Amino acid sequence: MSEKVFVTGGTGFVGANLIRLLLEQGYSVRALARSLPPGHNLADLEGQGLEWVLGDLLDDGLATKMRGCRGLFHVAAHYSLWQKDYPSLYQSNVLGTRQVLAAARAAGIERVVYTSSVAALGVKPNGEPADESYQSPPEKLIGAYKRSKYWAEQEAKQAAAAGQNVVIVNPSTPVGPWDSKPTPTGDLILRFLRRRMPVYVNTGLNLIDARDVAWGHLLAYQKGRPGERYILGSQNLSLLEILQKLAAITGLPAPTRTVPLALPLTVAWVEEKLLAPLGYQPTVALDGVKMSAQKMYYDSSRAVRELGLPQSSIDQALADAVAWYRERRYV
Repeated sequence: MSEKVFVTGGTGFVGANLIRLLLEQGYSVRALARSLPPGHNLADLEGQGLEWVLGDLLDDGLATKMRGCRGLFHVAAHYSLWQKDYPSLYQSNVLGTRQVLAAARAAGIERVVYTSSVAALGVKPNGEPADESYQSPPEKLIGAYKRSKYWAEQEAKQAAAAGQNVVIVNPSTPVGPWDSKPTPTGDLILRFLRRRMPVYVNTGLNLIDARDVAWGHLLAYQKGRPGERYILGSQNLSLLEILQKLAAITGLPAPTRTVPLALPLTVAWVEEKLLAPLGYQPTVALDGVKMSAQKMYYDSSRAVRELGLPQSSIDQALADAVAWYRERRYV
């Protein structure tokens, strides 16, 4: 019989790519979901070693749902840059992680891979790439989401220190197919395709093919050292460089003008602080704009060296993302 593993967050971007990889590699998967809308990311794989259980990270009966599985990939997380969402971010990301790890212990799970984020590390003030040894003080992390991921990672570290077999992975910014929601990076690609990016801000990201992120999870499960964290990243690029790559892929023009950060900061502050309390739905998250003032660059050489993390072409990952959105008529 194939080895059975439990996956949370399977209907999300990283989770969908991870489940596809696990099935391809001969694992059987039991995945947790709150609901399964028709035509979801993994509908084509149901009955092929994939079993769904419905529930929530905070369910009292979560351990029962995990029983019979040898490993756990805790991928699920709540993502939001809106400041008003901090209570739900803390509940899902911090308390949810605590509950999932406790359920894994009760269910006899032998090994856990916890999906953190480079958001939990923060960024170096000088813009240089940060590695696993770097940690920004939590009070300096921008936004409720980053702080929630920091405190969630502390739950994983505490569990590992107490003897639970937990490996931590910190993905950077995945791109590629199956980003159905989409994530903020997927939204950037869609805005480019829809010709809604006349200007850009001077920021930078570390991109990685989402399929390489999935491999990073599996390699961490197979080779990672308990209690350690591994950055799953690839190429550091300015936003302009990313847009120029999209222009080369699509034939659409990349924006040539930057916008001073003060402009989106002002718009975001007015929308979120003044208009949102009156019922207006803000379009720009203030914390998201603040993040764009930093170069979010990372060094993934440890994961490459110790785990064998693939470093696939970012150009191909972007091209595959564009093709996936076009095939499904997002644009």
